[in-house]
Amino acid sequence: MQIWEGITLAFQQIWTEKLKSFFSLLGVTLGVMFLIVVVTVIEGLDVYVREDLTSQIFGVNTVTLTRQEQVQINLSREERRALRRRPRLYFADADAVRERLSVPARVVVENTTSASAVGDNGTAVNGVNITGASSDVFVLRDLEVVEGRPFTPQEEEAGAPVIVIGSETADVVFQNVSPIGRTLRIRGFPYRVIGVLEERGSMFGQSLDNLVYAPARSPIQSITSPRGVVESIIIQTLDSDRLREAQMEVEGIMRARRGLRPTENADFALETADEAIAFWDNISRMLFTILPMFVSIALVVGGIVIMNIMLVSVMERTREIGVRKAIGARRSDILTQVIIESATLATVGAVFGVGVGIGIAQLVAAISPMPAVVTPLWIAIGVGLGLTVGVVAGVYPASRASRLDPVDALRYE
Repeated sequence: MQIWEGITLAFQQIWTEKLKSFFSLLGVTLGVMFLIVVVTVIEGLDVYVREDLTSQIFGVNTVTLTRQEQVQINLSREERRALRRRPRLYFADADAVRERLSVPARVVVENTTSASAVGDNGTAVNGVNITGASSDVFVLRDLEVVEGRPFTPQEEEAGAPVIVIGSETADVVFQNVSPIGRTLRIRGFPYRVIGVLEERGSMFGQSLDNLVYAPARSPIQSITSPRGVVESIIIQTLDSDRLREAQMEVEGIMRARRGLRPTENADFALETADEAIAFWDNISRMLFTILPMFVSIALVVGGIVIMNIMLVSVMERTREIGVRKAIGARRSDILTQVIIESATLATVGAVFGVGVGIGIAQLVAAISPMPAVVTPLWIAIGVGLGLTVGVVAGVYPASRASRLDPVDALRYE
């Protein structure tokens, strides 16, 4: 029997036995659908973490100096206490790194908090992300000022009460009126607006445009951190190939400032985007391994359903099989016909599952902060799994059908 002839017969059987075929397709369709939904969401998260999240948190070609590691898991109570006892970072530390670092780099300090802000027109906005930073932060974070200008190194050094605001903050407070030169009060202190940032959208449902950047040494210190203290010092090398060299130099500078012996553990943290991605790699590897395994249970159930329905189909078509054998059909022809029919059922179910899964994944991405990326590889895997399930599920029914005695089959009623 030719394969195409077997597929044609399979589609005729699907069309003739619509209800039976529907239940045959259902298990595989659901299994492949959930597989596609799960892996597309994980793929989306993977792309987002690698391309967007790390650049937002760490920046490009950067090493971040902090008091504690940003990712802390499986720590004992004593280890957490030890982290809290670590000395703070100060502007003097950033100045020392800037002066002693031999690798060409930008050195930026950042302090962050959130607060409400009130415009000079009395309009307030809540939940504003407040950042006190060095003037180089706009280059480091790839922040484009579309109206006005960023603050200068001189304004940073003098601690001038000037701010650059996000597009959402500008729209809410100043309501389509240019905010340049207007006043925005944060915790009662007035700041002069000198710039508005380009719209950047959201990250996991959180707006990236409801924000304020001010010079780190300005009065913004009163709400971001104790005077002279900084949360993080970010070093961005101008040459990406020298990032590790810069990291080692910064570690040496800080150990010397802290008076640490070579055998003593560092009482500060140095992290790069690569280290954050390595942490995510471990998580994504587990997700890609464990979640599809759970989803594959539905495919196994779908295979069992197909096998049982094919057994019923063989029983119902016993006389037909006897006629085929009587007019010259070989055992291999009957075996091939049943397997092709089973594989076709499962493949059609897998194709439906891929289509529905992609639709659900895109819907999830549209109505929630969860990203989704559909890759051809997983579409091929989904269809391939459906085909495999169909072939495996059809082997036993096909074997039984091929062993039927033609005489007994012709007598079957």
